[in-house]
Amino acid sequence: MSQTQTPASAWCAKMQRKLMDALDAAWALVERTDDPALIAKAREKSRLCGQMAAAVRKVATLIPPPKDKPGLLPTVEVAAPTAKAPAAQAVAMRAALDRMGRR
Repeated sequence: MSQTQTPASAWCAKMQRKLMDALDAAWALVERTDDPALIAKAREKSRLCGQMAAAVRKVATLIPPPKDKPGLLPTVEVAAPTAKAPAAQAVAMRAALDRMGRR
């Protein structure tokens, strides 16, 4: 049985849903009231959601990307490697060795 999501990625997705729901609730509270105390409470809640979202993003960067199965890789036509021109330093070194009679 293979899982498409790791427990960490499932946790990140669940936290994202919770944070978005909390932001929606804070937004709805601000829209329906003019009370400065309630607006301050909603602002604090949204600030906390932002801080938590930053922590969740840090956790999400620790999750390794999913590995592709070898049989599912796309086929790529491989061209023959072209001969790479020697570096200028190598050309100069060969010329110096030729002048010295060495090879």
